[in-house]
Amino acid sequence: MRASLLQISVNPGETVEERRERVAALVREQSAADLVVLPELWPTGAFAYDLFEEYAEPRNGPTFTALSAAAAGASVWLHGGSVVERLPDGTLYNTSLVIGPDGELRAAYRKIHRFGFDRGEAAMMGGGEAVVTVRLPETTAGLATCYDLRFPEQFRQLTDAGAEVFVLPAGWPARRREHWTLLSRARAVENQAYVLACCTAGTHGGVEQAGHSQIVDPWGEVLAEAGEGEEIITADLDLARVAKTRADFPVLRDRVLGVPGRVG
Repeated sequence: MRASLLQISVNPGETVEERRERVAALVREQSAADLVVLPELWPTGAFAYDLFEEYAEPRNGPTFTALSAAAAGASVWLHGGSVVERLPDGTLYNTSLVIGPDGELRAAYRKIHRFGFDRGEAAMMGGGEAVVTVRLPETTAGLATCYDLRFPEQFRQLTDAGAEVFVLPAGWPARRREHWTLLSRARAVENQAYVLACCTAGTHGGVEQAGHSQIVDPWGEVLAEAGEGEEIITADLDLARVAKTRADFPVLRDRVLGVPGRVG
């Protein structure tokens, strides 16, 4: 399976409408890939909180419409990053959309762990309540978003649900770039799975973005890594390596669960 990660530059000099059109055009150019991945909240920027209400949209809104046509045009599976989803009751969610080569919505994931420590996203958005996997033609992908990366128990749940590839869009700050690259590799190593970690570039909401999107294999080796600017990285995933790694080094079978705690 060939995966292409589009590290989109999100800057305030480009309107949401212009960026949506530009990104859809980039997706249409990726016909050589099987799976294309976009970053978290690329239409607005993950830290552009002042734009969330204005550009919130239903799940089948303008971003989905543009990406659906682009995925069908390129005949690719597309993880569309995430959008600010608005429910009829006004609740906002950070929602990822997975679109098939036919342009149909195949899965949606609402981000469980919201960043901000009672401010920003954590205060403005509802939290997802379920882990989500999606069956691709050759494998099962587990979905997570940005701050979720810091919570390994979510990835272990996805592994238990059959995930062999984790798809992780993000808008991770440059000042914590080392955490971004380290934790992406850690989630791959501890679950013996591929990690497709796609971050934004540029600066939005006054926050410089980390970039350095990565494709990591089940042994923790980085197959492709972007720099700091807008860039597309691609790698061929040998999906048989997941089962082989888990069989050759069967760490997952040695988990000990339900160990009682003790004080003193």
